[in-house]
Amino acid sequence: MKRVRCPKCDNFIIFDETKYSEGSSLVFQCPNCNKQFGIRIGVSKLRDRQKDENPDEQANEKGFGSIVVIENVFHYKQVIPLQLGENVIGRYQKGNPINTPFETVDPSVDLNHCTISVSRDKKGQLRYTLSDNNSNTGTFVGDVELKPREKRIIEDGTLFTLGATSIILRATDEE
Repeated sequence: MKRVRCPKCDNFIIFDETKYSEGSSLVFQCPNCNKQFGIRIGVSKLRDRQKDENPDEQANEKGFGSIVVIENVFHYKQVIPLQLGENVIGRYQKGNPINTPFETVDPSVDLNHCTISVSRDKKGQLRYTLSDNNSNTGTFVGDVELKPREKRIIEDGTLFTLGATSIILRATDEE
């Protein structure tokens, strides 16, 4: 099964690509906004979706580590690089101004769910601090929910959960 995104409202439409041969042109009508648009089955001139690439190769492109969104029924595996400062994590939606969105249809992930702050300690080592942004379903480290305004220092390999979505922190390999 493949999915295409409506260019007007960002709604996903899922279809069975095995019923069509390479080079076929398909026309879709979005059930959400009624926009009609076409696609061509085959090799895209655009960059491949992150699911089809090896996302681990770009995990640390900015040098500040990354988060790995673990694949489940709501979304595919995604690796998102972090930046120095505040990394506001949440569900991708067109127009959402957060700087670390991931694609999911998980209704238990807020648009502005949590924040990882990347900073340097007195020795110059990177430090990662996780906090919940007053989300509806909470942010959990292990099985422990972060309390409002609580900040938790996390390290490489820390697993945290937003709703039904699990994420792993991948810190940099600094000496």
